[in-house]
Amino acid sequence: MIAITNACFFNNGELFTHQSILLNKGKIEAIGTENIPIGYEIIDAHQNYVVPGFIDLQIYGSGGHLFSAYPTVKTLARMDADLLHKGTTSFLACVATNSPEVVVQAIEAAKAYRPMAKGFLGLHLEGPFLNAKRKGAHVSSFIKKATLAEVKDLVALADGVVKMVTIAPELQDDEVIDYLLANNIVLSIGHSDASFEQATAAYNKGITATTHLFNAMPSIHHREPNLPVAAFNHPKAMASIIADGNHVNFEVIKMAYKLMQERLFLITDAVTDCNIGPYQHQLEGDKFITPDGTLSGSNITMLQAVQNCVNHCGIPLSAALDMVSLTPARVIGQEKYLGKIEVGYSADLLFLSPDLKLTKVFKF
Repeated sequence: MIAITNACFFNNGELFTHQSILLNKGKIEAIGTENIPIGYEIIDAHQNYVVPGFIDLQIYGSGGHLFSAYPTVKTLARMDADLLHKGTTSFLACVATNSPEVVVQAIEAAKAYRPMAKGFLGLHLEGPFLNAKRKGAHVSSFIKKATLAEVKDLVALADGVVKMVTIAPELQDDEVIDYLLANNIVLSIGHSDASFEQATAAYNKGITATTHLFNAMPSIHHREPNLPVAAFNHPKAMASIIADGNHVNFEVIKMAYKLMQERLFLITDAVTDCNIGPYQHQLEGDKFITPDGTLSGSNITMLQAVQNCVNHCGIPLSAALDMVSLTPARVIGQEKYLGKIEVGYSADLLFLSPDLKLTKVFKF
């Protein structure tokens, strides 16, 4: 049992100060200013911000190993430990468009690791059901249209460990989308050439997310509104964005936030150095590229994404923190358990100094 004292935290955009937060059995048990009950270990926040643990719904590797290159329990454990150290207390390990053999290995590793997982929530499959016209850094030879039989086999094999799938809905049959949605898989539009009408129809059907807004999709055109505009305009559409300044200019992130507000959330889309397999990444300056020079995954942490939003995009700190906690929790249907400092929520918490440096991580 832990009592955090002198805590400053945000709830619904309002800053609360000099609070005590009681943690018991991995949950937030009480919040207030009353005396601390006997038996609690007291930890003084020293006026640090107390914030929910970060939730990254798209990360390819951490701790030195790219998951798709080394799709093993050991890699997931390494990612878990490394991300926890950096403040990411929950994450989906992402697998890019790949061979069926690698996808199966990733699923089997995820199922084997699930009983011992700390922050690992499951898998995000970014492909292979994409549009080759918007492949980005994905390998075009693996991209294909889904069949109902294929997704049924995928769902059966996954046994609930695949939580999210990025697809190009304009190329998929309705029966495929309906089946994935019926099996509680979050679908995200990405690597897509969807028109405004096609994307809007997909959101109306129940697709709720959009993968790395502006990247691997058509640019906004004033006479041909398309996928980004559909995401802006649809009241239920949410979108991830990579706030590293390389994938999306900070001024464009500022614009997207003004248009989407609580529907916009942050991902790292982070990779690691890798020189084997179909996805090889080399660090060039502050970004990763493939051997042919294509921009690939990012080189940022979730904390750096928050810092960039606050320092370069004019996004209020409380909103930037929601973009890495409560909003991604909503995307995966965990908003009643994760992403908020409130009684009954998970005690996945961080201390951030006034200059937004990570000083302590709580994970039970």
